[in-house]
Amino acid sequence: MAEQKLIQKMDEILQAAFTPDKPGAAVLVMKAGQVLLRKGYGLANLELNVPLEPHMIFRIGSVTKQFTAVCILMLLEEGNLSLQDEITRFLPDYPTQGRKITIEHLLTHTSGIQSYTGLTEWLTLWRKDMTLEELINLFKDHPMQFEPGERFVYNNSGYILLGAILEKISGKPYAQFVQERIFDRLGMAHTLYDDPARVVAGRAAGYSLGADGYINAPYLSMTQPYAAGALASSVDDLARWDAALSAGELLRPETLALAHRSYHLLDGSPVNYGYGWGVSEYEGFLFLEHSGGINGFLCGTARVPEAQVYVAVLTNIEAPKPAPSMLAFQLAALAVGKPYAPPTPIEVPAEALQDYVGVYTINEKEQRVVTCAEGQLYSQRTGGTRLKLYPYAPDAFFIEDAPDLFRFLRAEDGKMTGMEIVRRFGPREHSPKSDKPLPQERTAIPLDPATLERYVGAFELAPGMAITVSLEDGKLVAQAPGQEKLALFAETPERLFPREVELTIAFTFDAQGRAVSFTLYQGSETYVCKKVG
Repeated sequence: MAEQKLIQKMDEILQAAFTPDKPGAAVLVMKAGQVLLRKGYGLANLELNVPLEPHMIFRIGSVTKQFTAVCILMLLEEGNLSLQDEITRFLPDYPTQGRKITIEHLLTHTSGIQSYTGLTEWLTLWRKDMTLEELINLFKDHPMQFEPGERFVYNNSGYILLGAILEKISGKPYAQFVQERIFDRLGMAHTLYDDPARVVAGRAAGYSLGADGYINAPYLSMTQPYAAGALASSVDDLARWDAALSAGELLRPETLALAHRSYHLLDGSPVNYGYGWGVSEYEGFLFLEHSGGINGFLCGTARVPEAQVYVAVLTNIEAPKPAPSMLAFQLAALAVGKPYAPPTPIEVPAEALQDYVGVYTINEKEQRVVTCAEGQLYSQRTGGTRLKLYPYAPDAFFIEDAPDLFRFLRAEDGKMTGMEIVRRFGPREHSPKSDKPLPQERTAIPLDPATLERYVGAFELAPGMAITVSLEDGKLVAQAPGQEKLALFAETPERLFPREVELTIAFTFDAQGRAVSFTLYQGSETYVCKKVG
C-alpha cells in the first residue's frame, strides 16, 4: 500500500507537469532493480497527435558527457592515458597558450578554455556539418577564460577535446567507439549517436516555444554537439546503462568512484562535480545528477547509489516547467523516502529588505545586483535574468522551481558583507559586497502607439531561429525560441530593453521607418539580427 501511494504521488507530480495535448516526457523510476514508475506523458508528435510512450527515443544532450567520461576512464584502466596527462600529449598542435591543461581539467569543466557554445559566431553555423578539426578550430584560438583549475565554468569545448583524444588513442571515430564498447556490449538497442537523416523507429519529435505556440525545434547538425551532447536514448536504455555501471560491467568500482567524487579547485574548494556527473548530498544520501539540453529536448537524470535508485526524465520540449532535472531530483527524493519540500516563504518587513540591496562582486568581469521594489527582492547577475528572491529564514532566500539557495553574510556588527549561492551541484558562488553604487535604473520613455507596428517582425538570430517582436494589448513583447515573452520598454525610439533580463535591442530602420534589423547586446556578446518576416 505504501508503495502504491508513492507511485501515485509520483504520477500526480508528472501529470501536473505534462498535459496530454502538449509535448511531454518519458519517465522511469527504478529502485533495487525494480520498476516503480515507467510511463509516457503528453505527445511525441504534435502534427500527428501521437501520444508519447515510455519506450521512445529522445536526444539527451549533455547526459552524453557521462558516456564520454566513462570511455576516457576505460582508456585509463587500459593504461592508455593518465588523468594528469597534458592534453598536448595527444593533441600536440593544440594551442594551450602556455598553460598546463590536463585531461582531468577537461572532465571537470575547469580548463579555462572558451566554450564554443558561448561564442556569437557559433549561432550562425548550426546547420553546417563540421569536421572535428573545424569544430576545434572554432574555439582553440580564443583567449583563456582563467587559469586551469582556478574556476569551474561549464564547458562544452572540453568534452569535444575529450572526444578528439579518444579518437587519437583508439583510432576509431567517437560514434563507433561508444557504439561498440558500450551500446552493443550492453544491448542498448535504442541508443545511438543521433543522425537526423537516419530513420529511427520511435524517435520523438522535438519542439520549441514560439510566439504563437509550439514550433519544430531549429535544425542543428549533430556533428557539432559530438562527444559533448550528440547521443539519443530511451529511459529503458539509460536504466540499463546505470545498472551496468553499478554492477561493474564497464569499469572497476574504484575507477567509477573517481567520476563520482567532487573535484577541488586550486584553492581547495569543491565544485560538486566529478567526471560527467554532478555530485551532491541530500538527507544523508549521495545524489549523482546531470541534465541535458539540446534543440527541441531537455532531460534530467539522477542516481542514488546507496538506495539503488535511478530516475530518467526525457522531454521533447526545450524549456518545460518545472525543469526535468528538478523533476528527476524530486522523484529520486521520493524513492529514497525523503520527499523534497521547497522552503516555505516567511514575512520580512519591506524596510528590512533594504539591508540586502547592493552590488556583490562575483569576479573581475561579473557582479550580482540586488534590488528591492514594492516589497520584493530581486537578484540579477551580469547579462542574466532578474530573479525574485523569497525569504525562508533569517538572511536566507530561495527562488521558485529551483534548488538554489541565496544566503547573505553579516559581520558581527550586523553589517552585510557578502552573499553565497548554494547549488545542488556546481561550486558555491561567494560574492563579497562592494561599495559600488547600484546601477542607475533604466528609464523608459513612452512610444507613440501609432508607430509601434514598425518594430514588429521576426529577426533571425541564427539560421532557422528567430526572435519575434509583436504587439500584445498595445505593448511590445519579444520572444526567443523556447523562452518566455518579455515586455519591451524604450530607452530611446531606437533602443529597447526588457526589465527581466540585462540586454539592449538597438533597432535599425529603413527610409519608411520600418525596422530592418536590430543589434542585441547582452553582457559581452553582440548579435546582429536581420528581419526575415
